[in-house]
Amino acid sequence: MKTFFKKNLLLRAAACGFVLTVLLSFTGFSAQCDALEKNVIRLHVLANSDSDADQAVKLKVRDAVLLEAGRWYGDADDFETALAAVCTHLESLEAAANAVLRAEGVPYSAQAEVCEMYFPTRTYDTGSLPAGKYRTLRVTLGAAEGKNWWCVVFPALCVPGASDAGDLPAGTEPIVTDAERFEVKFKAAEIFNSLLAFFDA
Repeated sequence: MKTFFKKNLLLRAAACGFVLTVLLSFTGFSAQCDALEKNVIRLHVLANSDSDADQAVKLKVRDAVLLEAGRWYGDADDFETALAAVCTHLESLEAAANAVLRAEGVPYSAQAEVCEMYFPTRTYDTGSLPAGKYRTLRVTLGAAEGKNWWCVVFPALCVPGASDAGDLPAGTEPIVTDAERFEVKFKAAEIFNSLLAFFDA
């Protein structure tokens, strides 16, 4: 009987140790994800509809907005400077989007805003970003009922040739550039943040 209780106690101690190790590991990972959320500006372009024409227009608007945004935050060395530049020049970003719509002859307009949005885990050509709430430059086109397009405005990870992970917050580079190693934690973070987003709604 004593042997049974001793084994049971050892198993419980081992289980507690394992859970504690996982929690400590996830706590560190969560802190890194939080650093990304507070230092990254996402871009969200929502098309008027899912028609081929509207989806093509969406991509042209994306290119115009990225180009215009780069004019204002291109020299920014930190998140706050980049965010201030985007907010200050929001009208010019919206104007760039509307210029594309006029050139394409579509009967709707664009609206640009800076807001906080929840994003699921997202993989780009340059790496992955974990789920979470990010400051976002959001551009809606017309009825905004079509498929959307996501990317990263700052650091400029969605601009070809501007994907240097050295621009990311210190200690977060492996999370973005080595996504496979963090796949399970990405999923855990996504589930956790989805629950937070649900209760915040």
